[in-house]
Formats: sequence, structure tokens, C-alpha cells
Amino acid sequence: MSQEKGWKELVPGGIIVEAGNAKEYKTGDWRTEKPEVNLEGCIHCFFCWAYCPDSAVVVDSENGKMVGFNYDYCKGCGICASICPPKVITMIPEES
Repeated sequence: MSQEKGWKELVPGGIIVEAGNAKEYKTGDWRTEKPEVNLEGCIHCFFCWAYCPDSAVVVDSENGKMVGFNYDYCKGCGICASICPPKVITMIPEES
């Protein structure tokens, strides 16, 4: 069991002390909706990937296709659904 840090040991807010550390902080557990994709209709334009502010769109680099979402980081903003040209990404309630 780890001991929590006291206020003197915490890093001040707004300071990036180590580049590339965002993957350490899973931020997708407070959303109310999540994106769901119909891969059969996906044209793999990567607009969702380009516009996602949380890098939550998963792309298979071997076949160059969008394959889903990393819900550990998706905050449920819905940008991917609104920007999707064929409209195959829909927002569904988180409890689904």
C-alpha cells in the first residue's frame, strides 16, 4: 500500500515536469457518454484521430485503419462523432 503525498511533495498545477507523461494519467473514467464506431461504414479518413484532443482513437499501424477507442483516455467530448464524414461514430450512454 502506497502512502499518499503530503501537500509539500505535490507538483504545482500547470507545470509539466516530464515530457510525455500524459499516458500515466488515465482520464476517461468520468465521462457520461462514449463513442461507438460502426467499422463496416468507416472510410478510415482519420478525421477522428486528427481532431481527438485526448489521443483516444486507436489506429492499427499495420493495416492503416481506425479500429476503435481507448476508453482509458476518452473523455466523451463527442468531437469524433461530430467530425466523422460518414457519421458512423455515435455517442452512447456510458453505462451501455
